Amino acid sequence: MRQLAEAVGMALIVDTDGEDEWQQAVAGLEDEPEGGRRCDVCFLVRLRHAARKARELGCEVFTTTLTISPHKPLARVAPAGEQAAAETGGRFLPEDFKKRDGFRRSVELSKQYGLYRQRYCGCLYSMRDAGERSDARE
Repeated sequence: MRQLAEAVGMALIVDTDGEDEWQQAVAGLEDEPEGGRRCDVCFLVRLRHAARKARELGCEVFTTTLTISPHKPLARVAPAGEQAAAETGGRFLPEDFKKRDGFRRSVELSKQYGLYRQRYCGCLYSMRDAGERSDARE
């Protein structure tokens, strides 16, 4: 993220708050498979945090990059975004970034900028599971 933000001249805000909230929310779901119930809980916690941060920064609209992944359908992510928006008074932009060749383009841009592409969503448990699979590569 830092490398891309610098390359395109964009400000980047890194917010590491919320990890305790996330850990508490997914407690008991550690062994759920990728795409299981833990994901729905995670989406809601993460998007609530994004919505609160957007409000704090004076942004009326927020979204998520999760939908660039072929494994994260908008229909599954959007309800969490809409709930987070309702709770914070913001507006969730339900954008499916994989549409219009978005996923393919993201791969091309990653190569162009020399960016690392992880093979998991970013959750500690999916990272653990990706490390256990033989097809997990950088």
